[in-house]
Amino acid sequence: MSVLVFADSNNGAIAKSAQEAIHYGSKIGETTVITYGDVDESVLAALGSYGASKVLINKTITEFDGQRLSKLVRAAAESAEVIVFAMDFSGKSISSRVAAGLNAGMVSGALSLPDTSNGFIIKKAVFSGKAFANCKINSDKKVIALMPNSIQVETSDAIATVEEFIVDLGNSTVSVKEFNAKGEGGVLLTDADLVVSAGRGLKGPENWGMIEELANEMGAATACSRPVADIGWRPHHEHVGQTGVAVRPNLYIAVGISGAIQHLAGVNGSKVMVVINTDAEAPFFKAADYGIVGDAFEVVPKLIQAYKKFNEVNN
Repeated sequence: MSVLVFADSNNGAIAKSAQEAIHYGSKIGETTVITYGDVDESVLAALGSYGASKVLINKTITEFDGQRLSKLVRAAAESAEVIVFAMDFSGKSISSRVAAGLNAGMVSGALSLPDTSNGFIIKKAVFSGKAFANCKINSDKKVIALMPNSIQVETSDAIATVEEFIVDLGNSTVSVKEFNAKGEGGVLLTDADLVVSAGRGLKGPENWGMIEELANEMGAATACSRPVADIGWRPHHEHVGQTGVAVRPNLYIAVGISGAIQHLAGVNGSKVMVVINTDAEAPFFKAADYGIVGDAFEVVPKLIQAYKKFNEVNN
């Protein structure tokens, strides 16, 4: 099968979630990547290590514009049978437009490679991760939006060919005023392998220093529960949960968060969940892989010291 993968770019870099989507596409068939902006050719060629055979770049689009980018992908998808997106901000913005424009069937939030033994069937989570559905796409063209951190990426020494892709996309109707994708620690939350999150158990914004210090020692992103964002202790882009950002890190540490169902819906894709809470009956303990019943103001400083010793030995 011929596969086209959309790779989002920002400040000359290709997103981690896009790298996963490229590797996913390479497992389906020969993969071409479509991207945009001012990205160095060496960065684009290196996408061959994730499985891309060719990379197309449009340099006329310099900022994220969902309308023009959906036109770009549709134009590039003329000969593609499968179009793959990462299920991130850009993928959510563009994939459904592309599917509608191509009259293609679509599965959003894919968790596995297609099963082609009896058609084209893809597994995805439903009901906020409480169950799974196997979705069959019958259309000639098929659109898949892959959940981040769903597959193990393997790299090689391969190099992709790079070509400029020029197409009339019309004038932009979007004006980007500000772009703020990273938190205080500089780690993109949706791409983070490690996340340290905290809730109202920290008692106030003045106590967030230890959360940031722990995240810094771990190389993790910081996050928070919805009430914390709503009362202004932390910025809203750090809010994880059903109504916030959905994350799927390898390790999610929740400090002082009770674990309401809305919060769990946004983090239950985490590979390992660790909970620190004084309330032994907190709902989060039922979902967690590991739990510490204790005071965050005693436990977190000990974790920080342990990580500092670990980093001293290993750096």
